Amino acid sequence: MPSQPLSLTVRLKHLGFTVGNQMRLYGEKFEVAGEPIILTDDVVLVDTIEVKSGTVKRVRIPLPILKIAQERAA
Repeated sequence: MPSQPLSLTVRLKHLGFTVGNQMRLYGEKFEVAGEPIILTDDVVLVDTIEVKSGTVKRVRIPLPILKIAQERAA
């Protein structure tokens, strides 16, 4: 695995995208259920469980959060 995706994954975890953490994204409350999935420089997904309904969803990490993580990972 290239060092940039690895360090980006580590930085996203430091920002709270770790299994078991709860966060509010897109107006909904989610519990993180998996590791960040890096598809491209601007598209990173994470498996979650919507707290209210218990529905499993793959959610895109918002671009502003992703940019913060990329700046700190570089």
